[in-house]
Amino acid sequence: MKTDTLPPCYGIIPTRYASSRFDGKPLALILGKPMIWHVYTRACLCTQLQKVILATDDERIFSMAESLGIPVLMTSTEHTCGTERVLEAARMLNVPDEGVVINIQGDEPALAPEMLSQLLEPFRSETVTVTTLAHEISEQEASDPDQVKVVLNNSGQALYFSRALIPFPRDGKNDGFLGHIGLYAFRMNTLKQFVSLAKGVLEKKEKLEQLRLLENGFSIDVVTTTHKGHGVDRPEDVAVVEKLMTAQKSF
Repeated sequence: MKTDTLPPCYGIIPTRYASSRFDGKPLALILGKPMIWHVYTRACLCTQLQKVILATDDERIFSMAESLGIPVLMTSTEHTCGTERVLEAARMLNVPDEGVVINIQGDEPALAPEMLSQLLEPFRSETVTVTTLAHEISEQEASDPDQVKVVLNNSGQALYFSRALIPFPRDGKNDGFLGHIGLYAFRMNTLKQFVSLAKGVLEKKEKLEQLRLLENGFSIDVVTTTHKGHGVDRPEDVAVVEKLMTAQKSF
């Protein structure tokens, strides 16, 4: 059943200091400001979000966020993934079971706020429990195992996510590929269930936690977008993102 209004919606940015490829990444300066400032500022431009908050386990990030006026929660050091940190923060915020929580990646300083709005729109239907984004990519991009692909059913829900080339063009024809963008929105009650589940066989093989949902029978509604993610994974990505952001006159 569709309604005219959205349930209460919250944006949570899980952030940790340690990174195998870029230690201290959340505090890296992008155009003179720490990366967490850019992500938070962009997310706040999504008018459907009642609140945007940072969740961390690191005193350095916590102190920097406070100095910048960013709402921040100190969470456990025991979490094994960002989704667990998001759930702890959502519980601290007393998000209701029917509420919606977006897990906003902390390394996307060029985040387009419209992407968050697109994630939330399907939740006007009471049957939607999880959403994510995808965009069209070339076969060359799809051949990269670091670019996760997704295939959909006729209702726009995910059939499978993979690092492999899916769908495989057996007859040589390239009919297009969808690249997954790692932004997720969850109903609060589904987020609780997700974190309580054990890792699945497919998740362990592909190293993709969203497969845990599919393996346990959850539906993931996929919204196709024209926007792309521009994450910062390594120090050399900073210059690339700065150039992109400088070209975005609206910001």
